[in-house]
Amino acid sequence: MTSNTEITQNGLWTNNVALVQLLGLCPLLAVTNTLVNGIGLGIATMVTLILSNTLVSLIRDFVRSEVRLPVFVLIIASLVTIIQLVMQAFFYDLYLVLGIFIPLIVTNCAIIGRAEGFASKNPVGASALDGFMMGMGFMLVLGLLGGMREIIGFGTLFANAELMFGEAARSMTIVINADYGGFLLAILPPGAFFGLAILIVVKNVIDDRKTQSSPAHVNPIADGA
Repeated sequence: MTSNTEITQNGLWTNNVALVQLLGLCPLLAVTNTLVNGIGLGIATMVTLILSNTLVSLIRDFVRSEVRLPVFVLIIASLVTIIQLVMQAFFYDLYLVLGIFIPLIVTNCAIIGRAEGFASKNPVGASALDGFMMGMGFMLVLGLLGGMREIIGFGTLFANAELMFGEAARSMTIVINADYGGFLLAILPPGAFFGLAILIVVKNVIDDRKTQSSPAHVNPIADGA
């Protein structure tokens, strides 16, 4: 069975949903024009991953293999509907900003992929942790990309924080430069592709340096010869 450390490393870095698996790119590229939008969708996706993995693991021994995928989709759709209603009730303005991408969480390949590839084969605790770490990794990329695009595109950070944290959070907005006119490309779809490409390059460079700095594997048989 996969250890908790491996599950954590896979979700946050080694097998990150956005940077390695390249899943869920449609919402990732569409809503990350600000940090708050990215975190908002990231939290919704993470909650869906945790709950769907947990439920799939609980029922994995009772669902026939012929119908498991429709059952998994039904579970995910039900959870997303609940999350959508909660957001409408408590975070309505943020819900309006994220729009169609909340219900589209149902079609996120990362969620059905974790349900089929991990939760359906592992116990509840490991499945819940996998959902949390995969969701956290996805949310961190959403936040990083959203923050990067917001700073370059608008010259601000945490703009519209009140959509998530209430009116008291208006003071959280950081203005990098009051005279900054903005950079339109950063907040348009091409800017999202450029931003994601930069994050993937940075990850690959870090991985390459780790590989180069690690001690070379020594073959004891060859050495003995």
